[in-house]
Amino acid sequence: MKILLQRVSSAKIEIGGEIAGAVGSGYLALVGCHTGDTPENADKLAAKTVALRVFEDEGGKMNRSIADTGGSVLAVSQFTLYADTRKGNRPSFVDAGDPAAASALYDRYCARLREALGPDRVATGRFGADMRVSLVNEGPCTIELRSEQE
Repeated sequence: MKILLQRVSSAKIEIGGEIAGAVGSGYLALVGCHTGDTPENADKLAAKTVALRVFEDEGGKMNRSIADTGGSVLAVSQFTLYADTRKGNRPSFVDAGDPAAASALYDRYCARLREALGPDRVATGRFGADMRVSLVNEGPCTIELRSEQE
């Protein structure tokens, strides 16, 4: 699995002109699943998302986690994180996980976040939907998390 965490002051997802999910301060998490990823990968990356210290403390240092700050997570399924652009000009997505397996892993990642942070602090898009994502990136700060599979 691969997750891009963007530290945000706000983020939202629109599907068909309606807001499907929105958060204030916290993360926009772009979640990609790879062939061979396991439920344990989703569990570990959710735990890492919750514990990662990239929010500023009173001294201005990145020393606080999302659990510490009371922030929220907007999780978005993102198979294009596994685009292979090494050959030609058209990306290949053969390394992206099977949609059924990827959907289950995405759901598990979100469930683990809800267990750790509380259900009211985790919003999502809809797996496989055509979504419009808006965000205000703070910093900017974008961190990549990867499972050991890669």
